Amino acid sequence: MEHLLSGVHQFQSQVFQRERDFFDKLVSGQSPSALFVTCSDSRVDPNLITQSGPGELFVLRNAGNIIPPYGASNGGESATIEYAVAALGVRDIVICGHSGCGAINALLHPEKARSMPLVTNWLNHAETTRRIVAENYSDSTGDDLLEIAVQEHVLVQIENIQTHPSVAVKLQRGELTLHAWVYHLETGGILAYSGDDRCFEPLNKIDHTAAAQRVIDNPMLRK
Repeated sequence: MEHLLSGVHQFQSQVFQRERDFFDKLVSGQSPSALFVTCSDSRVDPNLITQSGPGELFVLRNAGNIIPPYGASNGGESATIEYAVAALGVRDIVICGHSGCGAINALLHPEKARSMPLVTNWLNHAETTRRIVAENYSDSTGDDLLEIAVQEHVLVQIENIQTHPSVAVKLQRGELTLHAWVYHLETGGILAYSGDDRCFEPLNKIDHTAAAQRVIDNPMLRK
């Protein structure tokens, strides 16, 4: 805890004072360009990964970056999505999984979460991912299976978020773009899903304008 308190003091006495004009502008309101949905894993930092600052991302985090279909959960996910899209007018939604995800590993191996009933209950919202992996990738094991599951899980969340009315309306109007990413802790690299190629590709190997166009028009079409 001491290093956190020290950090707060340093922020207030140095960073905040040095950037006072910037923080004064933030007081008047926020206008983030994107909703960034990712895992609660402490190793995943959306602002660090994207090199964005305060006010640029509206962040939704939970164990396993799960987005239950509309009406399936009483959690705050639906409210956060609705506010980001309807009130803040974000133009992009990024759903970002990550390598070695503990939640997805527990989904594949339920015995790992048996002593945590609330975690087990939460992972029930990812049952579609579990079934897709179990029925379509029975030949894969270990780390390969986990990587496949992480990718498939992100695509399922892309499908789920489209059941939310605020998102569906903006998608129909062409006012919103969905992005499926997987962040690799080992390399710092990001894989992005291409709806055209139906596979994940390194984000740093495609032009940034092309990356923005890689919308999953039909997320059921997968490689």
